[in-house]
Amino acid sequence: MAERVLVVGSGGREHALAWKLAQSPHVKHVFVAPGNAGTADNGKISNSAVLVSNHTIVTQFCKDHNIGLVVVGPEALLAAGIVDDLRAAGVRCFGPGARAAQLASSSSSSKAFLQRHGLPTARWAAFSTPQEACRFISSTDFPAWVVRARGPAARREVTIAASKEEACRAVQEIMQDRMFGEMVVIEELLQGEELSCSCFTDGVTVASMPPAQPHKRLLDGEQGPSTAGMGAYCPVPQVPEALLEQIKGGILQHMVDSLRQEGAAYVGVLQTGLMLTKEGVKILNFKCQFGDPQCQVILPLLKNDFYEVIQATVDGKLCSCMPAWLENRTAVCVVMASPGYPGDSDKGMEVTGLLQAEELGLQVFHGGTALKDGRVVTTGGRVLSITAVRQDLMEALGEANRGVATIHFQGATFRRDIGHRGLRLLHQPLCSPPAPHIWATSAGPAERVPAAASSSFPPHRALMYKDRHVGAGAREVLSCLPQTSAVRGTRAGGRSEGGGFAAFFDLKASGYDDPILVSQTKGLGPKLQVAQVCKRHDTIGQDLVALCVNELLAQGAEPLFFLSHLSCGKLDAEVMETIKEGIAEACRSAGCAFLGEEVTEVGAPCAPGLCGLAGFAVGAVERGQRLPGLQRAREGDALLGLGCPGIPGRGFGLVRSVLLTSSLRCSSPAPGTCGHTTLGDVLLTPGKMFSPALLPLLRSGHVKGFAPTAEGLLGGISRLLPEHVSAVLDALSWKIPEIFGWLYKEGNLSAEEMAQSLPCGIGAVLVVQKELAQHILQDIQRQQEAWLIGKVVAPCHTAGCHIEVENLAEALQLSSPQQLLDSSTADIQPQPRRRKVKVAVLVSGAGTALPALIGGAREPGSCAQLVLVISNRPGVPELRRAARAGIPTRVIDHKLYGSRSEFDSTIDRVLEEFSVELICLSGFMRVLSSPFLQKWKGKILNASPSLFPLTKDGNAQQEPLESGFKVTGCTVHFVLGQKQAEEEPGAGAAIRREPLPAGPGDTEAALGERLQEAELRAFPLALQLVASGAAWLGAHGRTCWRRQSQSLSPEEEQGRGAASTEEAAEREGLRGDP
Repeated sequence: MAERVLVVGSGGREHALAWKLAQSPHVKHVFVAPGNAGTADNGKISNSAVLVSNHTIVTQFCKDHNIGLVVVGPEALLAAGIVDDLRAAGVRCFGPGARAAQLASSSSSSKAFLQRHGLPTARWAAFSTPQEACRFISSTDFPAWVVRARGPAARREVTIAASKEEACRAVQEIMQDRMFGEMVVIEELLQGEELSCSCFTDGVTVASMPPAQPHKRLLDGEQGPSTAGMGAYCPVPQVPEALLEQIKGGILQHMVDSLRQEGAAYVGVLQTGLMLTKEGVKILNFKCQFGDPQCQVILPLLKNDFYEVIQATVDGKLCSCMPAWLENRTAVCVVMASPGYPGDSDKGMEVTGLLQAEELGLQVFHGGTALKDGRVVTTGGRVLSITAVRQDLMEALGEANRGVATIHFQGATFRRDIGHRGLRLLHQPLCSPPAPHIWATSAGPAERVPAAASSSFPPHRALMYKDRHVGAGAREVLSCLPQTSAVRGTRAGGRSEGGGFAAFFDLKASGYDDPILVSQTKGLGPKLQVAQVCKRHDTIGQDLVALCVNELLAQGAEPLFFLSHLSCGKLDAEVMETIKEGIAEACRSAGCAFLGEEVTEVGAPCAPGLCGLAGFAVGAVERGQRLPGLQRAREGDALLGLGCPGIPGRGFGLVRSVLLTSSLRCSSPAPGTCGHTTLGDVLLTPGKMFSPALLPLLRSGHVKGFAPTAEGLLGGISRLLPEHVSAVLDALSWKIPEIFGWLYKEGNLSAEEMAQSLPCGIGAVLVVQKELAQHILQDIQRQQEAWLIGKVVAPCHTAGCHIEVENLAEALQLSSPQQLLDSSTADIQPQPRRRKVKVAVLVSGAGTALPALIGGAREPGSCAQLVLVISNRPGVPELRRAARAGIPTRVIDHKLYGSRSEFDSTIDRVLEEFSVELICLSGFMRVLSSPFLQKWKGKILNASPSLFPLTKDGNAQQEPLESGFKVTGCTVHFVLGQKQAEEEPGAGAAIRREPLPAGPGDTEAALGERLQEAELRAFPLALQLVASGAAWLGAHGRTCWRRQSQSLSPEEEQGRGAASTEEAAEREGLRGDP
């Protein structure tokens, strides 16, 4: 299914990203926020006014518009953590997290990073006062000085000074006036040929892009001030293949590996600015996204589907979707800027000639443009990027310049010599520098840096960081035997004592100084037998890896490699491959290498199929980073629980016992799913694997203990508590998945049995200091579901530790599906079920009907299924009630939308996303627009505290008392359009009424409470009548009823009986419609 994509940004780079994404058949639509004139209603591309600086609003926008992927352009937003926040909310995002992005966006941080990892760069120093900076400038003898402000490189904060005086003036401007930053970085000017080398990376694999050459100076001949880029071309001609391989392995791969070692796994695009000096390659800078204008010349050369490459990168599968590039093609981009750029530039000037340029076969990417009264006008800065793709550099240069000549706006500034350096290279090829050797150093900045650390690649040394493809993980497995080939009895060529595997693993190359190895082996047990019965093997490999990796994590260890052993009665190659793929995928997620699997075919008496599956994992942890022992837990410490819907293999002994006595089979519809999922599918939900996302937190020193709950909830917690210390948990504090409630009721189990054998929705438990609990909880919740579930209490006086789980029986009851079959009807052949109608409830926090609607939908025989609750206000109680019942929720805040129609259209899109068929309004305090009501005519139900049409203003408590009416009540009715409602005020659209006698002693408050109770009775019955087809809204705006002769279910008969009561009320004069 085609996806909607959001591109964040407004420049030429973002236009190019949206343009390339829109070419994919997998992409339905591309929103650009805030975008520019080029991305406004351009085919599959349109702009959005969502406030991108507010990550909460962006997250809500993505959920409201069903955004499947977000691509972030500006580095400042990446460094601000937008990717982290979106991913924490479940939004798929392409780009590095804040920690990795901040290294690139801060000049001093990036220089320090390069120094730490021995990556060659210029000599430099960072200062916080202008006096210190100027003293440093005076003490150096550089050919020239580069002065940068610390912070994102989004404005003109780079000055190249030819003299010490000019450098000091630049420092004074930055530091004293605070124009661009709080710190200043001074570095030597490197001389040579400049290249821009970029790559896609999933954190392990690096996929290089063709080298590009940007032109940074404003004017021809490399004159004028430095800019963010006035043009570029790609690929750079005559670059030796050996040099590109050195850059890929010795710089790009080294940087990705180093970032991962520092706990900042890098996923996205990494761009490096390189200088080819006489001594070799040196790094000028690096960026955490495509450069601008490099992006405008690289993406037009990409042969692959850009969307597919991004998805493979995000999924950690880049090695399976390596990008390919057009051959014998060159792209040239010329930037047109506003007058005054790179300083304050003019705005509001009309741009003409755009269509003529596009008719030449050129791509015009917009940057600083906007639409005003149907005209394209400038908004300052770099306005347009004109890109030509042709057979060779000379032809592309000519076409790009022709395009520039057709476009006009007042004071346009552009260069006429873009690519001329490339033409010179055609006659004078670049020489490959000496092969690099990458080494580690802990030297500090410039004047304290030894000469070796600041030089480029030293000559005649071998390259240590080689280009490698470790598809299953991020480790330096330097050599391993070929893949397993399964034959009868054992693996061909394997040694029995070694299990058929041999591998070398270089711990030092992986960044460890004094490591301790940790190993773990696990088997699946009875869960494997359930998988055989269900003939579903795609999840058991993930389960096996999760069991082993989580145990390594409990020691603070990072998984290095994984092996598996499978024994079977008769080999099924397809099943073997499915299991192997599941294991490999899980290993990729864990960041460890999957070395292979041993397969043993066992003779009689083993039955055909799988007999056993076991895994073996090895991890490593620095000696000082191992998690502390049991003695750290103290009275008052908090217990945090990490959510997990799956049942581990050890718990399937109890699951099998329940299945043997249950009327349901693995192929039966799972309770609570209305037949959409089988019971076997739910039971085989894989366990949660918490590494590597949790590893930085565990190593932070703030976590006293961590234990998975694969042995049961009580067993996991007991591993964290020293002897004679107790713990108290509140089972109502976390969400228990329905499958545990079903096992509890179906197996007639006790709460104690559940806690001892099953995790009850908690996959792992952490012990943390009480004062840090909320802070740590928030960090974890950015990645997954987590709750504060209990605390460590005063020591007990009996042997061992005592763990009490309060309210577990009640919580299991609340999580139990309501459609459990009664034992008395278990032997009856089930009748075909009518498909349930999908219902959404709109709330604002003022209604009380939601619990009644949830309960009614769960009644046996109900024809309604509540699939969504939408609130226009965050934090209202109904959202918590819905979440507790397992119903998806959405907050669509009306304050974030400029008009009622825009707000309503967003609700409409979300309703379509969930395939909603009926809508119930429960205290929804917004007036719906006429187009919305017209579209959903006959599908919206509301409850009014009155009996139509007598109490027309809805004040059913006060008016009967003042008017002397003896009867009041509430009505559930279809919501009509505004015009139709004015002509016919709802009387004919009534579905169910609940009349109430108004006694002489009734107060307004007492009558209000009784009306509320009446609504709770009426609304679920009215919903059942409509969902079952017994009632519907006719074309004349009146409720129509199925004739009595037609077959009605007992529930429908009950509803129709209620309608008969209404008819009796009509005969008594309570209703005035004909």
